[in-house]
Amino acid sequence: MRPVRGLAISLALAAVLAGVTAHAVAPSERPAEDGEWDPTGAASYLDARMEIWLAEGTPLRTGSGTTNCVSCHTTLPYALSRPVLRQEMGVEAPTPQERRLLAQVIERVETYPDHELLYEFSETKKVESRGTEAVLNALILIAAAADASDEVTQRALRRLWETQRPDGAWDWLQFGLEPFETVEAVYHGSTLAALAIGRAGAAAASTQLQAAAGVEGLRAYLRASYATRNLYNRTWVLLASTQLEGLLTTVQQEALIEELQQRQQDDGGWSLWSLGEWRWSGSEAPFKSPGELDDTLLAKSDGYATGLVVHVLREAGEPTSQPAVDRGLKWLRASQEAVKVNDQTPLAWRTHSLNFDREHGGEKGEAVRRLFMSDLATAFAVLALSESD
Repeated sequence: MRPVRGLAISLALAAVLAGVTAHAVAPSERPAEDGEWDPTGAASYLDARMEIWLAEGTPLRTGSGTTNCVSCHTTLPYALSRPVLRQEMGVEAPTPQERRLLAQVIERVETYPDHELLYEFSETKKVESRGTEAVLNALILIAAAADASDEVTQRALRRLWETQRPDGAWDWLQFGLEPFETVEAVYHGSTLAALAIGRAGAAAASTQLQAAAGVEGLRAYLRASYATRNLYNRTWVLLASTQLEGLLTTVQQEALIEELQQRQQDDGGWSLWSLGEWRWSGSEAPFKSPGELDDTLLAKSDGYATGLVVHVLREAGEPTSQPAVDRGLKWLRASQEAVKVNDQTPLAWRTHSLNFDREHGGEKGEAVRRLFMSDLATAFAVLALSESD
């Protein structure tokens, strides 16, 4: 007899969380020095922001209750970085926010046939929603599990293969917003799928016989237009290639690392703006954002671009002594700052929207949305710094 849904979800959550806690390490005994970063302050920021999203994110009918929309700007980076940050802090138990996030993702996976989609106002958005969520759910579960062969992760992987397009990619939500919801984001979403499949290892291939063909289709899709993609998307391909073989040649990897080093700014950081060309789904130049932008802010080094590039370079095998990595790490250690989140003032890294000027008040400067890109910045700064300590 199949267990009732609540029990099934509890058992699945327990299995996934067993993997989450398996990697805890003893607290660091590094002496505090000038220029070091504050993991506790970063944890406070990420937990506070995840708490806000769990409370205020778009509610979706899921089973007999509701869950929150899975987001690229807050949910995914939290899922990728928070277990790593716990390792850094020597904390074994998952946070309440991690548990709630995983429970919601499991509930979504358990109710694929009949839950409310991310967006349902058109057939196109329904298709885009299915592809986007299949990728995000799989990656979040795989990031949490030491063993991707547990039942719920396998179900998520089956859904991943079921929603893969004939060209090897996945349909992705498009609202003309960079860097996650544009025509170009179909390519970015496929790099996330590659990251999930690579991290799942043999467990990804066990989901169905078509998995091998699906992986080859994904490889072919990413390779076919790699040379024409912007530096941001190619950086994500490099990250995925550290987990899934056959995406880049050695020559391509070396050329991309060199290009990333050339984009490093004088202060040691990178600017997300400089990793474009950004097109906001436009089909021809001149390309323009949907809102006004603060060019001065966007030109500066920021936490997401710097954290992402340093994290990718480290994953690609570059040592901390490599000059670009060393300078990037110094920029990150010097750039953690106090950020107001409700009545708290935790420590975070900042990055600004590529779509609207959210820093100078007005409707687009609303507090929750103003920090969306800083959620990414803080998560990837944590990934870069934790693996380099």
